Amino acid sequence: MRYDGIERFDVLPLLVATDGTIAAFGHDHRRLRPNIVIGGAEGLTERAWPGGCLRIGKALIGVQDLRLRCIMTSYDPDTLVQNKEITRDIYRRFDGKLALNCFVIEGGEIAVGDDVQLMRGRACAESAAAVFAE
Repeated sequence: MRYDGIERFDVLPLLVATDGTIAAFGHDHRRLRPNIVIGGAEGLTERAWPGGCLRIGKALIGVQDLRLRCIMTSYDPDTLVQNKEITRDIYRRFDGKLALNCFVIEGGEIAVGDDVQLMRGRACAESAAAVFAE
């Protein structure tokens, strides 16, 4: 399927970003195109989350890895004017990776203000196993 309207989006894994990472990025967060933004995270703490799971509302989300950013971050979301320096800056300051590639383990409704719980190791594996066993 091809859609060339202005509302198009990347068909990639679920993208999660934190307010701390967005602040460190220092530009309009829409350039990162996150599906979910988590508030209350200090600095770049999300960079340590790959391999874990996030419980947000009723949903359980696996954190795969950091998102390698493409040239799309260089486009202003309002004017579509390109500034390649923004992408270069991501590569200089963040090794080219910003925000988190995630995947849904257990679907469910989430809402603004829902608590977010980071789970690691056994807690994450057991939660995921319980979902797949049902």
